[in-house]
Amino acid sequence: MPFLPINEIELYYEVHGEGPAVVFCHGAGGNHLSWWQQIPAFRERYTCITYDARAFGRSRDVEGGGRQFFWRDLGGLLDHLGVERAAVVAQSMGGRTAVPFAMTHPERVWAIVLAGTDGGAVTEDVRGLQEEHRATLRPGSTLNERALAPGYEQVDAAKEFLYRSINRLNPRRPKDFLAIRPGYRGSSAERIAASGIPVLFLTGEHDSIVPPRIARACHEAVPGSRFQMLPGAGHSAYFETPSAFNAAVLEFLEDVRD
Repeated sequence: MPFLPINEIELYYEVHGEGPAVVFCHGAGGNHLSWWQQIPAFRERYTCITYDARAFGRSRDVEGGGRQFFWRDLGGLLDHLGVERAAVVAQSMGGRTAVPFAMTHPERVWAIVLAGTDGGAVTEDVRGLQEEHRATLRPGSTLNERALAPGYEQVDAAKEFLYRSINRLNPRRPKDFLAIRPGYRGSSAERIAASGIPVLFLTGEHDSIVPPRIARACHEAVPGSRFQMLPGAGHSAYFETPSAFNAAVLEFLEDVRD
């Protein structure tokens, strides 16, 4: 099993297939196993890199370095693998890796897919939409509860159980591990647009963490980016509707690849 000693942790990773490199950055509910429905569809055309972000899966964050190392860990992994440029497919929390890495090293990223994430492209208009959305949520509802479309357990109980089981493999983390700094009002929108990197905002029709109208507003804040909504999917479209997710991402990558 491949582990990379980096930034005071042992980072677990896997590499599958061949072709231009594509890195898959999982969300807070997952780890490298989350991409089991993507790798078979991508590995015939791309070198697929999956890994456990620090404090997830097998990548233990024993020193408490935290999420500020996410993008540095990715850079070190690509260096270790000898990958000069890669596309990044980021699900939810994965946007906190993809965007900082791309903004720091734009020459190393040939495309970004922001799935179920705002990518930090949060303008004041977007913040207004976020506040309106929070007001509609049931008091006490958790991100984990809203990670799948409403009623998904009735649609596919076995896959819902698998989704929760993958999540349970992650170690416990401090509650504020992913918290945004109090008072932060920045936005990545202008920097993403200025980078010239092709970007696709991909959302599920029933996403109740980053609803379609918020994802669309983020797309509109990044001139030149693309937007697509996947019918029937919730926040975890890659897991819930993998065929539609894979088709959308593959079409985008084929369209923009060098």
